Amino acid sequence: MSTYIVLPVITLLAIALAKIEQVSEFGLSALPLAIVIGMLYGHFSVRIEDKRDQQFSTFCKQKLLRAGIVLFGFGLSLQQILAVGWQAVVIDLVVICTIFTVGTFVGIKVLKLHRDVAILTAAGSAICGAAAILATESVLKPKQEHITIAIATVVLFGTLAMFSYPFIYQWVEMSDQSFGIYIGSTVHEVAQAVAAGQSINGETMQTAVVVKLIRVMMLAPFIIMLSSVLCRISNRNTSNSADKGAKREKSVITIPWFVFGFMAAAMVNSVISLPESLKAVLSFASQFSLAMAMAALGAQTQWATIKAAGPKPLILALLLFIILIFGGFFLSTWLV
Repeated sequence: MSTYIVLPVITLLAIALAKIEQVSEFGLSALPLAIVIGMLYGHFSVRIEDKRDQQFSTFCKQKLLRAGIVLFGFGLSLQQILAVGWQAVVIDLVVICTIFTVGTFVGIKVLKLHRDVAILTAAGSAICGAAAILATESVLKPKQEHITIAIATVVLFGTLAMFSYPFIYQWVEMSDQSFGIYIGSTVHEVAQAVAAGQSINGETMQTAVVVKLIRVMMLAPFIIMLSSVLCRISNRNTSNSADKGAKREKSVITIPWFVFGFMAAAMVNSVISLPESLKAVLSFASQFSLAMAMAALGAQTQWATIKAAGPKPLILALLLFIILIFGGFFLSTWLV
């Protein structure tokens, strides 16, 4: 069966499954479901893709991915930031900087992981799970298996983290709003923020989602800064090269133009009151586009790839999970 048919079917199935109450309680959104179903299809399918199939898969992983992230911006607004106060913004900034820095350093220098695996895993843990990993891909241009490994670890520990919050809530003395800030600033996925907050009460869920969306908004400047840093490192390595006979080419900053579209969409939603029906259409279009990208990625990934990666990516994701849970709790109780 052609990927023109398979990928949309997988996407619609993932979206439908994510709406089932028993599934949503686990904090599983359409994105991780799409990649899992895609991997199952890719593993058991005996059909060999032709050139058109490969071109369509590439279109989904690149063009549809970027379109989905731009459309996701229409679900964010500056008013949401003002509603929770400056403390939530500061906590989100500290969490993103700490998790990404520690994750990248430990992954590359200590665990000796491939640079792209370390950066992708750190970005996914620091900002917004699978969506952040896919957005970071535009700058790194990593191998497909590196993306899949990072997504698998982030989904695993993001789900584990989500189930930890109701247990933690029973043993701490925090207001519902403070605990919502704690959830939103440390949980991996937006869907997990909804599920974890909902397990406490409505006020906690609302605060958790808003704080989580603030982290999502920080994805745009993060991608631009990462591109600038990687460009400088590449140029410095080139200039320090001992091989004088090699042809040296200066790297240029990769400008992820879709990030500016993401920011523009959020600004539009901040100054214009869009009809709820239009917001629903844009939200579905964003979810569908991102899930299609995940399905295409999963369909071209083999289980052996993840197995071959060994335990080191899991160790890195576990370390970041521990820092998020304990460090985030400390920040929330100190600043809020």
